[in-house]
Amino acid sequence: MNNNVIITCAVTGAGDTVGKHPGVPVTPESVAEAAISAAKAGAAIAHIHVRDPETGQGSRDLELFRQAVELVRASDTDVVINLTAGMGGTWFPSEEDPAMPGPGTDNIGPDERLAHVEALRPEICSLDCGTMNFGDNEIYISTPQCLRRQAELIQQWGVKPEMEVFELGHIRFAQQLIDEGLIDSPPLFQICLGIPWGAPSDTNSMMAMRNALPAGSNWAAFGISRMEMPMVAQAVILGGHVRVGLEDNIYLDRGVLATNAQLVERAVEIIERLGARVVGPDEAREQLGLRKN
Repeated sequence: MNNNVIITCAVTGAGDTVGKHPGVPVTPESVAEAAISAAKAGAAIAHIHVRDPETGQGSRDLELFRQAVELVRASDTDVVINLTAGMGGTWFPSEEDPAMPGPGTDNIGPDERLAHVEALRPEICSLDCGTMNFGDNEIYISTPQCLRRQAELIQQWGVKPEMEVFELGHIRFAQQLIDEGLIDSPPLFQICLGIPWGAPSDTNSMMAMRNALPAGSNWAAFGISRMEMPMVAQAVILGGHVRVGLEDNIYLDRGVLATNAQLVERAVEIIERLGARVVGPDEAREQLGLRKN
């Protein structure tokens, strides 16, 4: 069991949740406010996506990231900033020719995927460690050579990559990146459960993925939707850290829409009832081996 738990709050994501919950942050101001309120509730890390303020859809616009990050940094609330680097890997096959991209495709190279990370130098950024089927007609593309280039750049900039792994093959490739010297010690993993069509949100999946991690790794895990809080408890019991937030689940209870702060507060309650403690951002930095950029 982990007795000193880091909470990450993923405050908005890029999924199609805006129409389901009016409280999902959309503007840079609301994203920053969500990160700050989550930190005040007990989150040591804020995982940040941005959205197009006009459409509500996920965006990789550098200026939107800049606005959100600068507002968080200018606040009087300390929180570790973790920027997504997962945008730009989406492929929808064309109905007329599956070899060609269809509407909604946004597939770019590794350098462009990291433009905001280079400019803003967060303490952490995500690194999605493989290609996978995502939903019914979407492919997330993250090839080995793309990942090597991303890992190389992230390492050069002194940012800690949070290696997001959705199934066991992703951990296998992450180990390859470590073996090639592209990931500094100690490695940091996020075990992502319940996303179609990755590993499901259950004990066996979390245990199998935890057991496959390289020795000495720091790791956290999350489950989406109604499995968010059960996976909080499971991660702590299995020795990991946790993630909650509106990116992964929009409900506090059945039929009751949540805020990010409420989800963090619920996670704090679960962690403390298990007999563990929640750590703040400075202790999280020490545990994870972060450089405060």
